[in-house]
Amino acid sequence: MRIETGAERPFSVHDLDGSPEDGRRYELIDGDLLVSAAPGWPHQAAVVELASQLHIACTPEFRVLPAPFAVRPDPFTELRPDILVARHDDLTLRNLPVAPELAIEVVSSSSRLKDTTLKKAVYAKLGTRFFWLVDPDLEEPGIAAWELVGGSGYQRIARVRDDEVFEVQRPFPVKLTAADLVAGLRP
Repeated sequence: MRIETGAERPFSVHDLDGSPEDGRRYELIDGDLLVSAAPGWPHQAAVVELASQLHIACTPEFRVLPAPFAVRPDPFTELRPDILVARHDDLTLRNLPVAPELAIEVVSSSSRLKDTTLKKAVYAKLGTRFFWLVDPDLEEPGIAAWELVGGSGYQRIARVRDDEVFEVQRPFPVKLTAADLVAGLRP
């Protein structure tokens, strides 16, 4: 999607400043606008639970921030991962002007394709060292994690379902299960 100005021009982060507060997520990738539907209850419950567990495990040099905190590495890119982990010294009061250490996307039916392909590729291009996908499916929740290898692509380092233990050491030690993230949604 492009803004018409007589000559076609890409969206900029300044254009996003006027986006409506309508519950949707507005993001930019190289000047192209991405609009995502408002998330549902399973998505939000997983974000809250995971952000809480990461906050407890977080070491002093990092900060854990849930959406809608912006990653703004350039004037034509603004991403809003569901959860990000950034070095404290890299943060400004309004945004993160460099790649996060870890970007986490919680998938939903409307975001699955964008999260698993497009956003994952963009985070790799930015140099985000770790990328996680969380699936809050009530029947079989899952977590998959990737680490940036060689500065250009991700290699999967973990994948768990339901009650299997998800354990990583970087950017700081974390141990949990995907079932933990949706426990409050199950009867």
